[in-house]
Amino acid sequence: MNLPNKLTIFRIILILPFTVLLLGKGGGWGWYQAMFGGIMEWVDYIALAFFIVASLTDLIDGWIARKYDLVTNFGKFMDPLADKLLVSAAMIALVELGRIPAWIVIVIISREFIISGFRLVAADNDVVIAASYWGKFKTVFQMVMICLMIANIPQLQVVTDIVMWVAVVLTVVSLADYLIKNKGVMKEQK
Repeated sequence: MNLPNKLTIFRIILILPFTVLLLGKGGGWGWYQAMFGGIMEWVDYIALAFFIVASLTDLIDGWIARKYDLVTNFGKFMDPLADKLLVSAAMIALVELGRIPAWIVIVIISREFIISGFRLVAADNDVVIAASYWGKFKTVFQMVMICLMIANIPQLQVVTDIVMWVAVVLTVVSLADYLIKNKGVMKEQK
């Protein structure tokens, strides 16, 4: 259990307080109101801080694993899973809060399932599918979109909407890019 793997586990653990903070405000939970009553106007920003810390652990654990040759099978499996859990939890919570349309979340999460399945088939055929620049741009815009939606600043609504649409387009483009570049992966091996 090296440091990058501990950071991955920490990211998964942060999902619970993040979602409780984000959803509790409108959940009518008595204990939540009692605990955060005096700082209710700051709860979204506290949730945002949890999300940013969790997101940063993704950058840090990958960098440490590569720099110090600490890449493990556990990390290869859990790191992308932790990322998908964090982003999915955030977007599902944002649907509940009415800050993002459900269909957009369905498109984004569906893309992640398709790529994950595609990578499993590729791995079974001893093919490694590296992350593309489209996928990296998609991730950046999704993270910025989620941060803007968590912060929920009315004066930034136009910016939030633009970032959301760019994230959706990049989600579809990156999926098409993966499928086109790696179409041979799905052919049956003899």
